[in-house]
Amino acid sequence: MALRGAPDYEAERAEMVERQLRRRGIQDERVLEAMGRMPRELFVPEAVRRRAYDDSALPIGREQTISQPWVVAAICQALELGGDERMLEIGTGSGYSAAVLSLLAGSVVSVERIPELVAEARLALAEFGAENVELVEGDGTRGHEPSAPYDAIAVHAAGPEAPRSLLDQLADGGRLVMPVATGPAAPQRRRRLPRSVGTDMLTVFHRVGPGEWSQGTIGPCRFVPLIGAEGFEPRNS
Repeated sequence: MALRGAPDYEAERAEMVERQLRRRGIQDERVLEAMGRMPRELFVPEAVRRRAYDDSALPIGREQTISQPWVVAAICQALELGGDERMLEIGTGSGYSAAVLSLLAGSVVSVERIPELVAEARLALAEFGAENVELVEGDGTRGHEPSAPYDAIAVHAAGPEAPRSLLDQLADGGRLVMPVATGPAAPQRRRRLPRSVGTDMLTVFHRVGPGEWSQGTIGPCRFVPLIGAEGFEPRNS
């Protein structure tokens, strides 16, 4: 039971699953169960903890965010995880998505470029008890070759296109889900960040054979930019 005046996170979590996820088309029961078990409040800063189950992204510092619950669930559903997959995640952030994926896949390698977020996520994941998640500090656009190939890859930042390194590290039959930036800019591999913020398109890439991929779209979304050698250049470069 929650203390008087304190948020009832368990009740808020149940309402989030029903209203934000199930009623908006999330049908994978394993995803719904994982989201219902995951204490999102562990993965947000104290200043915004009371808003942990809001239907929106929340700031986590360093100009990064924890994604809207529906977006996390939509990515997990599109990955079609059965429970024993080797999983790669790009953009650890607070560690929330990695924690959810830890309940859905066999193992998770999560790459984050910001050292402070790696440290904070490691503490949160330990508090939750996620023992099958390996955190790696580095350029996520290059993936993590030592543990490749991966059965599934989730990218939590919008890039100009799917990085070739990630596509190459995807096993045959595997899926990569990421937001792709849309707009008038030319689709070169690495380019400067646009001055204006546009809509991203959450996209699924399915590796159907060596060097062959099919793709489809889930819907519009908005993410922080994917920074790295095969993504966008940082603003101060």
